[in-house]
Amino acid sequence: MLGRKVPSVTFRTRVRDEAVGGSNPFRWQDVSSDDYFAGKRVVLFSLPGAFTPTCSTFQLPDFEKLTAEFRAEGVDEIYCISVNDAFVMNAWGKSQNLANVKLIPDGSGEFTRKMGMLVAKDNLGFGMRSWRYAAVVNNGVVEQWFEEEGYSDNCDSDPYGVSSPQNILETLKSQKLAA
Repeated sequence: MLGRKVPSVTFRTRVRDEAVGGSNPFRWQDVSSDDYFAGKRVVLFSLPGAFTPTCSTFQLPDFEKLTAEFRAEGVDEIYCISVNDAFVMNAWGKSQNLANVKLIPDGSGEFTRKMGMLVAKDNLGFGMRSWRYAAVVNNGVVEQWFEEEGYSDNCDSDPYGVSSPQNILETLKSQKLAA
């Protein structure tokens, strides 16, 4: 994965637009990989699903809380991607009171598949979802890779630790000290 350019895909997002009016003032907006990654150093993390226990209790909230520390290490943005549609991702972001982490809906799983991280989670009733991983992406190129062990279809566990914000932050800080 290191040194590899992230896949070029178009994400179907929903953005608030008061011109739409009504009780649900959102419109569709296509956002490209370049829109998210070009000219920025970002942390991208992927998880099996919005509203799931580990993702909602630890991973997403901890990235949100540690945003300032990531910025101090030269990270411009933190993105969370999941094989969920824009409606689900927006509702999850609202429920988590996000102010810093940006959510990317990979509804069809195209980005996740092209990253080589799409796995079956039929044993949980999920269908195809993302394996848990994270990456530091600099101007669209994977600079660092954090993949949970045990990559497989229908894994009977949900490993979490390698892709935790604490581990990534510790790695960034130690590399800065070594430089």
